[in-house]
Amino acid sequence: MASRYVVVGGGIVGLATAYRLTVDRPGASVTVLEKEPRVAAHQTGHNSGVIHAGVYYTPGSLKARLSRVGSRSMVEFCERHGIPVRVCGKLIVATDGSEMPRLRALHERAEANGLPVRLISPGEAKEYEPHVAAVGALRVESTGIVDYGKVSERLAALVEGAGGEVRRGVRVTGIREEGGSVLVGTTHGTVRADALVNCAGLHADRIARLAGARPPARIIPFRGEYYELRPERRDLVAGLIYPVPDPQFPFLGVHLTRMIDGSVHAGPNAVLALAREGYSWGRISPRDIADYGTYPGLWRLARRHFGYGLTEVRRSLSRNRFAASLARLVPEVTEADLVRTGAGVRAQAITPRGDLVDDFLIVERRRQVHVLNAPSPAATSSLEIARHIVKLLPA
Repeated sequence: MASRYVVVGGGIVGLATAYRLTVDRPGASVTVLEKEPRVAAHQTGHNSGVIHAGVYYTPGSLKARLSRVGSRSMVEFCERHGIPVRVCGKLIVATDGSEMPRLRALHERAEANGLPVRLISPGEAKEYEPHVAAVGALRVESTGIVDYGKVSERLAALVEGAGGEVRRGVRVTGIREEGGSVLVGTTHGTVRADALVNCAGLHADRIARLAGARPPARIIPFRGEYYELRPERRDLVAGLIYPVPDPQFPFLGVHLTRMIDGSVHAGPNAVLALAREGYSWGRISPRDIADYGTYPGLWRLARRHFGYGLTEVRRSLSRNRFAASLARLVPEVTEADLVRTGAGVRAQAITPRGDLVDDFLIVERRRQVHVLNAPSPAATSSLEIARHIVKLLPA
């Protein structure tokens, strides 16, 4: 009898995994369970659409290896399936001399990851971005842009075209093993499978606990808020302009991104969300707050980085502060140039010690694989994460 697989989560990682199963294991039964009425409803559909080259990640880590290969496979997938994609490159800019040591260290890391990068002068930076302010910059050629929502829709169509199911509007209510199978209870009946893959993103740790696993980290939601430049000011940005990141944090700092539709997005910042799906200050979940508000890891993290967190909250509440951060990169950007647009929520795994889980975190159990930390660059790497997961599953 053909093997049966259930994937929980219809974001890009879950859909890529289901697609890879249909390719690598033809004849298998593949079912995706997505609680929302559409795919890519949360992290996948709210990100900045960047195909990351793999500059920032520790050499040898899953992030480094899978994003380097994943950036190429994502571009190839889009070109093969007629999805608009553009490899435009990006600039990471130092805006004062104190940032140059970090920029040079980033250059060394990128070279260790085998990426096509080079340090360039302020004059060369202006050839790419005429309005940028920089004392030095790192040019990353292999960065691109795409609409990951469209990629996800195509993956869902491919799964269904191969005979798989993508069940939308179906919430998982229970998971247990019985007689060599995994029984997944849902709001629309029970699904029996030989193996389960948990790609539930913002709820991945809860699904893992529901399945009897003991996650080594807790998902903490951080909201990233975006503005966009008014149409008449889009000419200030030709491609992608990033600051030199602070290595203490997984967040890259507010940056400017020309999207695949030609709009220019600014952001995101990073503030603790008041719900796992808290896309605004007004979205509050007492259950979620109780879940992570009593978690020792969050309080330990907060004590270490209180000043950073306060800065992010102030920037969230002040368009003027947000504009000032952007003006460090492009001095001509003003508060009047910004229009608030959507927000995303990042599912960040944090250990009980208060450490941010820096790499992808994938935990195996018998007949189960749980993806417990897959923030950026997970969308970039999704096709390669899927290959990695499928190799862990029983045939």
